[in-house]
Parts: sequence; structure tokens; C-alpha cells
Amino acid sequence: MSARCDHLDQVRDVTPRTPEGCEECLKTGSRWVHLRLCLGCGHVGCCDSSPKRHATKHYHATHHPIIRSFEPGEDWGWCYVDELMLRPAPRAGARA
Repeated sequence: MSARCDHLDQVRDVTPRTPEGCEECLKTGSRWVHLRLCLGCGHVGCCDSSPKRHATKHYHATHHPIIRSFEPGEDWGWCYVDELMLRPAPRAGARA
């Protein structure tokens, strides 16, 4: 049986709140490595390779389960709940 994500119904058509970078890092002057976009609310956070790991911290605070890469040329997503890579990244209206 293949793994599947049961949270695709929570993907929204979001607008990045801070398209220029990680929301929290921009406020504090921190640096990031790669960016992730929350598909629940549009939060832009830094990846787990970044010093502050704001994307994962956002998940723990909000329980929004799915992010996608916010890096140019990348089209993948991640479901924190199912610990599942999603290729291509889900779009609003996707079905499980």
C-alpha cells in the first residue's frame, strides 16, 4: 500500500505574506537557507537547514499541515502530519 496524504483538503489558494523572505527572519535580521510556503495561510518560513527553522515552528504553532518549497524552480510539498513528500506540490482544490 502506498502512503497518501489525507490533508489535501486543507490546501488553500494562498498569497505569500512576505514574498521577499522568511517572515520572522526579516523582522529579526536573521538569515535563512531555503524558504517554505504554508499552504494553509501563506506564511513564508525558513527551512530546517536554516538556523531558526521558522517553517516547522509555524507548523507546531498553527497545525497547518502542508507546505511547499518557495524556491524558484522547485515544485514539491511536504505534509508534516503524514511526514510525506508531495510531488508535484499540491494546489488548492486538490483531491486525496
